[in-house]
Amino acid sequence: MTDFLTPIEPRTFFDTVGLFATGVCVITTDGETGPHGMTANAVTSLSLDPMLIIFCVAKRAIMADYLSKPGAKFTINVLRDEQVAISNHFAGRSKEGEQPSFRFVEWPGGPRLEGVLSAIGCEVESLATGGDHHIIVGKVVALHQGIEPHNPLLYYKSRYHDLTGKLNQPAPVREDLSADGPQLFWDPWEG
Repeated sequence: MTDFLTPIEPRTFFDTVGLFATGVCVITTDGETGPHGMTANAVTSLSLDPMLIIFCVAKRAIMADYLSKPGAKFTINVLRDEQVAISNHFAGRSKEGEQPSFRFVEWPGGPRLEGVLSAIGCEVESLATGGDHHIIVGKVVALHQGIEPHNPLLYYKSRYHDLTGKLNQPAPVREDLSADGPQLFWDPWEG
């Protein structure tokens, strides 16, 4: 147990935040050589009027560079419970020779992953600094709901889960949390 007088260690912070169950998304945008994506779980709605959504990206991530350009667009692709391999791929954790099958569809928010549970296309409204991350505010320009069944991929305690309780497998995380602080997912992938 940590009290307010004890310095908080990055690993303790990471483990505590990991008790908050979230969905798993792949954020996609147009990169210099084609679509670029990163796996993320720090995503939330911000406003209904106007429709705004936010997500957080490490300042050192390639995605941060792409989204800081004028007119940048991005898509939040909400993954289905059977899309663990896609999550791992965009987190840079695909196993050798195990590239998952996926395809991009063009639409108003930039590249969208085909077959996802849902997608939210956005234009970058603003970018703010929050510690070692940027907070990206997106103005919603397009919405997509995938076909039934709507079974999301969940992230809880550094593991993937589903609503049935059958899925329970490790999710990719950084091993060293002491140097840069916690970051659940990152974006070494470029396609």
